[in-house]
Amino acid sequence: MYSYSTLSETMNDLRREGYVEDFNLKQNCLECRNGEFQLFADDFKIDKYFRFEGQSNPSDQAILYAISSDRQQLKGILVNAYGIYSDPVTDEMLKKLEMKD
Repeated sequence: MYSYSTLSETMNDLRREGYVEDFNLKQNCLECRNGEFQLFADDFKIDKYFRFEGQSNPSDQAILYAISSDRQQLKGILVNAYGIYSDPVTDEMLKKLEMKD
C-alpha cells in the first residue's frame, strides 16, 4: 500500500477513487449528507485506513478511514482523532472501527 505523508494528500487520492461522502461519527452510527443517511456497524465496511501523527505535536493524531456501504451504495471518508481526543462511541462501533493488522 502506498505511504502518504499528509492527511490532505490521502483524502484527495481517496476522493479520486470515488470516496466522495464525508462521514461523521455518531455514538452508534456514521452519518452523511446532514443525517440523510445513517450507517450502523453492520451497514458498512472499512476498505482502508491510514494513521497520521502531527509533525509538530505527537498528540495531534488522526485516523482516516475509507468506508463503503454496498447496501446504501455509498463510499466516503471518516477522519477521527484517536487517543485521549477520540469520540465516545458504542462498543459495537468501537469494534468495527478497530484497526486490524
